[in-house]
Amino acid sequence: MNQDGLFAKFGVELEYMLVREDSLDVAPIADRILERVAGGITNEVERGIMGWSNELALHVIEIKNSEPVPALPMLAEKFQHEVAALAQVAAEQGAILLPTAMHPWMNPHTETLLWPHGNKDIYNTYNRIFNCQGHGWSNVQSTHLNLGFDTDAGFGRLHAAIRVLLPILPAIAASSPASDGALTGWLDTRLEYYRNNQKLIPSITGQVIPEPVFSEAAYEQEIYQRLRRDIAPLDPDGVLEAEWLNSRGAIARFDRNAIEIRVLDIQECPLADVSLAVLICAVLKGLCEGRWAGLVEQKAAETGELAEIFIGAVRDGEQAVIDNHRYLALFGKGGKVAMTAGELWQELTADCGLELAEAGHGIQQTASAILAQGPLARRIIRALGIKPGRERFQEVYRELAQCLVQGRLFLP
Repeated sequence: MNQDGLFAKFGVELEYMLVREDSLDVAPIADRILERVAGGITNEVERGIMGWSNELALHVIEIKNSEPVPALPMLAEKFQHEVAALAQVAAEQGAILLPTAMHPWMNPHTETLLWPHGNKDIYNTYNRIFNCQGHGWSNVQSTHLNLGFDTDAGFGRLHAAIRVLLPILPAIAASSPASDGALTGWLDTRLEYYRNNQKLIPSITGQVIPEPVFSEAAYEQEIYQRLRRDIAPLDPDGVLEAEWLNSRGAIARFDRNAIEIRVLDIQECPLADVSLAVLICAVLKGLCEGRWAGLVEQKAAETGELAEIFIGAVRDGEQAVIDNHRYLALFGKGGKVAMTAGELWQELTADCGLELAEAGHGIQQTASAILAQGPLARRIIRALGIKPGRERFQEVYRELAQCLVQGRLFLP
């Protein structure tokens, strides 16, 4: 597998909300924070192999490793260090960092401010076409996991594996059970908005699960050319490039030979994000090696069936029931009548025990705790109780903010 460069370089991007320390309301001050560090308005601040950058909404800031790293576990400590540094700068502005994938009571129609500097033309064009004053645009914080490849064959193998695993990623990563001050009934409310927020041009998001294309040429023809054709009437100046428009749950970045997984809600601390990334990569590696099913079977997975399983996990998380035998067979579980997504993850984790052990005790223990206690959304629901009011929301989310700066799991 090494000749294809798989699982040799990794990138992670973590998006956090800036909120006012006193009220936890959103604080649209990302530009002021970056300016404070850089000495002038900028889109990005480099900090060694790490970096901070802006996002679409002015209350969101991103931390990432600017250079690929050869192993994921090393990033947990580096991200926690950056969180501490960013929190210190935010405190000077009366703000703190808040994790989870959606602010639980933000009103995006009245509180959204878009990034007004530098690459604002891109954001303004998005806003003109899609109206970004909504939850699916300005109230979404995620973890992006970038996995490298060196060859076209490597891309095909990796893309096939990612398509297969995407449907059940919300079962371990959902962290957005609330919006507009109430529980929504969806564990991953962010993804429910995400998959519907660009319906004006359906080809931009597709079914979130990418189409079965397994080469750069096929990707260009099947996806990018269609995006360019569909956006052209609304973007006559060509501001929005196809590579930026593509909003599938995993997108090919041929400019840097990577696939970026985008369906992961951000967790309560970097250790949780990195531990889930390690677990995900262990399973993807098993798929790429044909541990449970061959490449032919993986490529044949039908997009509509994968999307149906995905929607179940977005709604019900680890409790989503999977009764699609063809899908279960891709993980060697074809003899099962049905499994919950959580049960499937438990078995896959056991199958990948060696890889998790090699990642270190902290990573292995954290992944095990998440699987045992449920995704963060489930734990938040448990802590909030039935029909929580604003006061209870503030108590729980203030605790989540403490988890972030202290680098610990939220275990109510």
